[in-house]
Formats: sequence, structure tokens, C-alpha cells
Amino acid sequence: MQEDVNTPTENQVNGENEQSMSKTQDEQRADAGQRPALYGRKVLSFVRRSARLDARLQRAWDAYADTYLLKINAGEGSLDVRGDLVFDRAYIADVWGNVNPLIVEIGTGQGENVVAAAAEHPDMNFLALEVYDPGVAHTMLLAGKQGLTNLRIAQVNAPELFKAAADGSIAEVWTFFPDPWPKMRHHKRRIVQPELAGEIHRTLRDGGVWR
Repeated sequence: MQEDVNTPTENQVNGENEQSMSKTQDEQRADAGQRPALYGRKVLSFVRRSARLDARLQRAWDAYADTYLLKINAGEGSLDVRGDLVFDRAYIADVWGNVNPLIVEIGTGQGENVVAAAAEHPDMNFLALEVYDPGVAHTMLLAGKQGLTNLRIAQVNAPELFKAAADGSIAEVWTFFPDPWPKMRHHKRRIVQPELAGEIHRTLRDGGVWR
């Protein structure tokens, strides 16, 4: 029987499968024209969700990212904080343009709470920590509509930010309604962990509050 030259042989198929398996997930995503995965293999307090933006949120991102989004990531697509960041009072004064107290909210979601607080308290600085693109974009949209100047957003893994923060640099930390991860095997994913508690305690100024 004559072999069809257009039909891949079993060895060819197996070779392609082995080659595909040898590639990293990011390499496979790049081959498919997709952006690199945002998350590494660390134990995280969140799970992957779609990073797709609709047209309205994409316009908000394009319009406001330079104003509100801090450029502190270790690299494109990374949620780690870059190694040379010193998040101290001098950095805060440089970014926010004043020496007002800083409030950090972990997991700001769509941004309604942190934007409302920033609008109500112009004498305070606010930092929204959120990892999901749609939430970041929506927060920028709300802040941009009000012209807020005392709010910034960091799209990083929260514990990484606190590791980079200097002692006594933060006035308050908010973790409203964190994911409870109720199953025993998922407890390691809870954002409130002894290590993070220690970092927050270190970075809070005298009289600081963790809500």
C-alpha cells in the first residue's frame, strides 16, 4: 500500500507531542498567540481567571494606566515585585506627591470601595492591590471619571508588596472579605497567614490599623 506523503507518520505525531510537552506553558501560549501566564508556581491566594477586557475596559486601561498603575512588576506578565523596589516613605512621597498617610487595600475587586474612600478622604493616599485585569481596569475607570489624584493601583501579589515595604511606611491595611478557602487542603491559599501578618505588622506605622 502506498504511503500518503501528506499524512503524518506515527513517529512524526509522537515527536510533535514530545516537543509540545517539552515546552513551557508560556512558550505554548506564545505559539498560540496568547499573552504569557501571569502566575508562577507559588502558592497563591487566588486562582486564574480570564484577563480579557471588553471594549469599554480596554479604553479605560489605555486612557488611565499611565496615571494610576504603578510600574513595580518584575517583568511583563509577572505579579512579583521587582527586586530593586524600596517601598518607603520617600518612594510614596515621590509617587503620590505628598507625605499624607497611605492606606493599602488588598484585593480591591472592581474598585468601588477604594475609589469611594479616596474620593471621601483627599487628605489620605490609597493603594489598591488587585491582580485581575478587569478589576484593575474598572478601578481606573471609576477613579479617572472623578479625576482622583490620591489613588494608585499595583497589579502584584500582595505579600510581595509588603516584603518590599519599609518599616512604618503604611498607615492602614484593609482586607475586606478575603476568600475563606474553607477546604482544609486549601488553607495554605488563605491571604491571611502568619508570615503576611508579620510583614504587615512591620510595615505599619505606630498606631497603624489592619482592618
